[in-house]
Amino acid sequence: MQTLSLPTSSPTILCLGAHSDDIEIGCGGTLLHLLGRMPEAKVHWVSFSADGKRADEAQRGVELFAGAQAAAVELHTFRDGFFPEAFGEIKERFRELQKSVDPDLVLTHCRGDLHQDHRVISELTLQTFRNHLILEYEIAKYDGDLGAPNVYVSLDSEDADRKVDKLLSAFASQTEKYWFTADNFRALMRVRGIECRASSGFAEAFYAHKLVFGASSST
Repeated sequence: MQTLSLPTSSPTILCLGAHSDDIEIGCGGTLLHLLGRMPEAKVHWVSFSADGKRADEAQRGVELFAGAQAAAVELHTFRDGFFPEAFGEIKERFRELQKSVDPDLVLTHCRGDLHQDHRVISELTLQTFRNHLILEYEIAKYDGDLGAPNVYVSLDSEDADRKVDKLLSAFASQTEKYWFTADNFRALMRVRGIECRASSGFAEAFYAHKLVFGASSST
């Protein structure tokens, strides 16, 4: 299977999540993989629903997954579950974001996600960053909306372990939920690892709706 990579060793990565743990769940392993191998990479991190204790956890998540490579962090307080009603306000945040960052890679929610908040963020990402590489991550939940991804990031077993450990460490308020478990996070990475024949057996998967392919001119 052919492996593609980012065209720069110092990319700017824009991470967008509806809720305080979405980025970490959806693409935490990929961030650990990329940032660990690209020390010059910078992350612009935006969580749209992180209030009170959840804001503290969101900040902890940034520290654990991006560390010093987090160039900018935005934590907003839109009401969980009501993003469609706040569409106009959230769109204004995206317009401001467009002026402040020109990312090499955008990581956001999948457009086919059945959670209404996730769909709003995905839709606005696609409307705002029209000329950028966008990879849409997935989050397993009871809706049963996992699909057939077309982009995979193979993870070392160490990165898979670190993702799970950091999630459980950062988001203590979520550990009582039946789906917020190490088994759940590890199972999806294992399935995606099988699909892309990852040597470690673990991977994260994404949906890319537009990719431009071609040969670079020889010099």
